[in-house]
Amino acid sequence: MPPTAHHATQPLIITVRHGQIAADLRVPERALGLVLFAHGSGSSRFSSRNRAVAEFLEHRRFATLLVDLLTRDEEREDARTAQHRFDIDLLAERVISATDWIALSNELGALPLGCFGASTGAAAALIAAAERPSTVRAVVSRGGRPDLAGDSLTRVQSPTRLIVGGDDDPVIELNQQAMERMRAPVDLTIVPGASHLFEEPGTLEQVMELATDWFGRYLGGRDG
Repeated sequence: MPPTAHHATQPLIITVRHGQIAADLRVPERALGLVLFAHGSGSSRFSSRNRAVAEFLEHRRFATLLVDLLTRDEEREDARTAQHRFDIDLLAERVISATDWIALSNELGALPLGCFGASTGAAAALIAAAERPSTVRAVVSRGGRPDLAGDSLTRVQSPTRLIVGGDDDPVIELNQQAMERMRAPVDLTIVPGASHLFEEPGTLEQVMELATDWFGRYLGGRDG
């Protein structure tokens, strides 16, 4: 299928408790679903790896929303102190706020929603899935820390794919422990030869394919 024409990036501001967060929305024609990106510790919506995954999804007719989980003031503070990047409750609250904003949108609310989380963003995405089970249809974690979702793991109903690099031994173990606590359909896929950031040639492309397959399966995007 040839690539679908894309709309331009729409910069957005979402009001949250303690301020506002920035987001970038892209909606292809005849979008099959929407994927919300929750970035990891110390990252933002400008993450080159997440943007690459988002672009891949867009070419397969998924809308994407890349969200900063911290306000501008919190980002400045975090750059100095690193105090917010591991505040999982705060990050999860922001993902939930973005999820609620999507649900209230006339344009986006009708699209099946999935979450893509990296690092600590994966824990935030899973907590949001636990809190909004009727909204979040699927979750994909890239090099994530799902274990940081704590007791919320047992309440997640969304089918979840955990993608971990084969050379990322500590995170593999943490993902296995999280998987054992989950009751939702969960798949742990280990990408051989990949480190935590999937910087090795061809490894991020495998993440793209794995994510697209999962969202295609659970957001109703399979069209042959």
